[in-house]
Amino acid sequence: MMNMSQEFVTGSVVVEHDVSVPVYVVDDDESVRDSLAFMLGGYDINVTNYAGGQAFLDNAEIMQPGCVILDSRMPGLRGQEVQAILTQCHSPLSIIFLTGHGDVSMAVDAFKSGAVDFLQKPVDGEKLVQAITIAAEKSLVRSEQLSALLSYQSLTERELDILLLLVQGKRNQQIANDLCIAVRTVEVHRSSLMKKFNAKTIAELVLQYGLAIN
Repeated sequence: MMNMSQEFVTGSVVVEHDVSVPVYVVDDDESVRDSLAFMLGGYDINVTNYAGGQAFLDNAEIMQPGCVILDSRMPGLRGQEVQAILTQCHSPLSIIFLTGHGDVSMAVDAFKSGAVDFLQKPVDGEKLVQAITIAAEKSLVRSEQLSALLSYQSLTERELDILLLLVQGKRNQQIANDLCIAVRTVEVHRSSLMKKFNAKTIAELVLQYGLAIN
């Protein structure tokens, strides 16, 4: 007789992983949720389970980095609808679709919409953990990009002028000359830029600018 983890999850190879973000499982089948939680617990990956898309959206920290293992066909909100909502609200969460009803067109649509992976049940444990590891990394990067973009969008016209010149490697006096403003004015705006981007050095400021525009 198969135990809970064997019924929906195959594979027992230990893989290296570094998952420092929340992992959510959204599936209307309780046995699948329990199976995945049991298996991933063996890899020291703790999960939070939700029985449906709406419950997940209402209760999970969707604006923070994380990974969601999402069933595509559920009562209420389907997996693709949950994905669309996360995209619309600019959530940094990475999505792994896990389904027993997948097809090629569904997988293509999921990837086009930004899914990290599309796996079918029964899922191989090693493949799932590897997918979660990749998803976690992508989510952290996406979160940094979104944070940088929000900071960029908050800039005043003058701050943007000065930022673009700082990115070019110009010093305060050169910027003041180019913009016909006082050096002290440049210093004030430069300080504001550093605070908005949470940067301690010009190198960090340039990095945040790069994240914002890419």
